[in-house]
Amino acid sequence: MKKLIIVESPAKIKTISKFLGKDYQLMSTVGHVKDLPTREIGVHMNKGITIDYVVLDKKEKIINDIVKAGAKVDTIFLAPDPDREGEIIAWHVAQELKSRLKKAKKKPEIYRIAFNEITKPAVEEALSHPTTIDLDKVAAQQARRVLDRWVGYEVSPILWRKVSKGLSAGRVQSVALRLICEREEAIRTFKPKEYWSITGTFATPKGKFNAPFVQKNKKKIEIKNKKESDTLVKDMKKQAYTVSAIKDSKRLKNPAAPFMTSTLQQSAYNQLGFSVDKTMSLAQKLYEGVPLNDAGTPVALITYMRTDSMRLSDTALKQARTYIKKEYGTDYLPSKANVYAKGKAKAQDAHEAVRPIDVKRDPSEIVRYLDKDLARLYTLIWQRFVASQMKPAQYAQRQVSVEGGPYLFKVTGSTLLFDGFLKVYNTDADEEKDKAKDKKVVLPADLKVKMAVDLAKLAPKQHFTEPPPRYTQASLVKELEKEGIGRPSTYAAIMRTIQARAYTELDKKKKFIPTELGMHVTKLLTEHLPKVMDVKFTATMEEDLDAIAKGDASRDAILKAFYKDFEKDVEAFAGKEGKAAQLTDIKCKECKKGKLAIRFGKAGSFLGCNTFPDCTFTSNFTREEDGTITLKKTEGPKLLKEKCPKCKKQLRQVVGRYGPFIACSGYPACKYIHQIAAKFKCPECKKKVHKKSWKGKTFWGCSGYPDCKFSISGEIEETKCPTCKNPYLLKRTSPEKDTILICGNKACDYKVTVSDEDVN
Repeated sequence: MKKLIIVESPAKIKTISKFLGKDYQLMSTVGHVKDLPTREIGVHMNKGITIDYVVLDKKEKIINDIVKAGAKVDTIFLAPDPDREGEIIAWHVAQELKSRLKKAKKKPEIYRIAFNEITKPAVEEALSHPTTIDLDKVAAQQARRVLDRWVGYEVSPILWRKVSKGLSAGRVQSVALRLICEREEAIRTFKPKEYWSITGTFATPKGKFNAPFVQKNKKKIEIKNKKESDTLVKDMKKQAYTVSAIKDSKRLKNPAAPFMTSTLQQSAYNQLGFSVDKTMSLAQKLYEGVPLNDAGTPVALITYMRTDSMRLSDTALKQARTYIKKEYGTDYLPSKANVYAKGKAKAQDAHEAVRPIDVKRDPSEIVRYLDKDLARLYTLIWQRFVASQMKPAQYAQRQVSVEGGPYLFKVTGSTLLFDGFLKVYNTDADEEKDKAKDKKVVLPADLKVKMAVDLAKLAPKQHFTEPPPRYTQASLVKELEKEGIGRPSTYAAIMRTIQARAYTELDKKKKFIPTELGMHVTKLLTEHLPKVMDVKFTATMEEDLDAIAKGDASRDAILKAFYKDFEKDVEAFAGKEGKAAQLTDIKCKECKKGKLAIRFGKAGSFLGCNTFPDCTFTSNFTREEDGTITLKKTEGPKLLKEKCPKCKKQLRQVVGRYGPFIACSGYPACKYIHQIAAKFKCPECKKKVHKKSWKGKTFWGCSGYPDCKFSISGEIEETKCPTCKNPYLLKRTSPEKDTILICGNKACDYKVTVSDEDVN
């Protein structure tokens, strides 16, 4: 009997095919094959809700090939990823097969199979227990897609009209942006508050130790300024000090749970510096399979990476415990497996945690076969999994209290007695509190209760309260998860979108800063679409989607309930006439009557008089840390030393509508504009290739235009490709502001990430 297995990603084909015999043919959908139409909403509200689907661009051939192959087999197994997106892909493929093979004499049996790891036992187990498509999961995906379509298609055009073309709104994306904007507002309005601390240095015959002041007259007091600090220090110096208490205890530090998607994203960012996008891309490769000692035989290294679960299978637990006992000894093995419970189960809790498929594949033995970043991520996942099944680390703690008159000083020293799981995994940058607890404090060995100690020194120190920190990708993921916004599998797309739409930027520390545009759009949406922008409402909607996936709620009922209020809010928002400018308190410098408003054009944000068109004053501006606005002085044309090659007058640098350019100072009599030429000739007609700009975007084009239409979009690096010797590399910037060089030859896959210093 001939059988066809249809997977989602072509990378899985090689990995799975080595497990199966000649009776099996494998094909890939290369992701989704159908979706809502691009030029219309595609959702119809009748008694029920109907959804239009169309075949995606370039997927007709894939579907035709699958149908042709399906007509020649007895059984078809639909095996896309084991999540909602995978379920809808399976459903769409099944629809197409049934429709196009309707008149076929012999119709194949169609089944759904899923596996959380790409191993021979997992694939064979799935094939021996095929199921049907989970229509509840399909309904949940449809509900999410319809919600996103409504918000995107009905709100985005209003933003185009009221703010600027090319903007977008997203059901989850806009709420994530709101968190970033609200944090920025908190930073801008924050007023630092002064406070002081006092640390005492005490001496015994065998040494000195520092202890912070904690109480006066058994009460914690706030030291507000230098005057209060000086008064306390003066009185403290008069006291005689003794050790009033010594408390010895042991503290356990438990291992962290194995990774689920969100914690993997956070730890990979904090420890490895990987963006959420990069982490998910690398994890996908580790899941689908990478070549080890045999270049032609990829091996899957981790379980499915999109999961909300910290659960581990019995097989995985047995593997881990056997490995720990053999490699580290029984001292490191708990009497029974560590179990990590996590509140209410979510829709993807059916999967296991993210873990290595075979714990015996020690990172030290296989990293030589992997790219550097793949090796680092695999090592992180492997270490976290093994450590999760080891004993806690043990610390001996000694807390010493020193009293003098009404003043109490306390210090805690901590000594590691048993490393436990730290033997494997001791770099968890997420656990800052534990790091502070474990900070080494050396206490003199002769300390005893009621022992007199000398006050050697008092060190008062001024401090100021700090504003809340801006979000990093890791802390934003943590906040989104805590608030129940979106799902870990969508976080990478959220962060990619809010940067691509110029709603946010990253500062030097790679923390999110909302742009003027991002702040303005958030303010507009929060004012006019309060429900869509409400954090709790968005979290409740995620719970509703989970309920649909479990069969506990109706897709149409939830969608209709959402649309009822949403439709009214959108109509009211759309009805407001005119551009929605953000008014400031700054008086117009030209007419002295109007006030300046923040507006948005093709080149970004600028200030303009609100009496326009009566007053046409405009100015660029900068926003200070505290939120105040400073007008930028407009620079006039800058004369250069170089002469115009046509009329011999000086060239000058001018800022035009689409950015700076160099032109003749004799304009309009001389219309010469300087063009930067590439070192290489046009590959099509051998004429010069010039750097040009259009609507604020850079591109390189043949000087023979319009006869020759050769062009390259964006910046280039005039360096030969080391692989195919193409004369230039495309210079791109990742969302994390890393510079990426890509070969301009589409047939060549050369790609490298470099530092700014390497390319400047």
